[in-house]
Amino acid sequence: MNRYESLGYLVSHLNIELQNELDLHLKRYELDIKLWPVLFALWQEEGITQTELSKRCDVANYTMTRLLDQLQVQGLITRHQELDNRRAFQIFLTDEAKALEQDLIREAERVNEKFLANLSEEERINFIKLLNKINKLSD
Repeated sequence: MNRYESLGYLVSHLNIELQNELDLHLKRYELDIKLWPVLFALWQEEGITQTELSKRCDVANYTMTRLLDQLQVQGLITRHQELDNRRAFQIFLTDEAKALEQDLIREAERVNEKFLANLSEEERINFIKLLNKINKLSD
């Protein structure tokens, strides 16, 4: 098998290229690519715990702590202690983070469009379906 037949190589290569491109777009907003999954998850559902957020972003809890610290310093999230569990915190977006959502989603869409430009509409739909199908196997 050569690298162009290796799923691992192809997915890894695409992931690196996508992250590098999105990182360039996020830098305009003084954000780092490492923060993207956290913001994206919180735009989907805020008020979840750090532990749940770690699971959704596929990062270790200690890594999530550092990412949340960075987002808090930038004024993009707040942590609220749960009433029934003093060690658990719910994570909420600030108004500033909510205001960034549309602009940052649009930046991500531009990156997607760039990387999918060589595919027809039908190929794009099938590609995304296939990726979701493969990813569901690993859940």
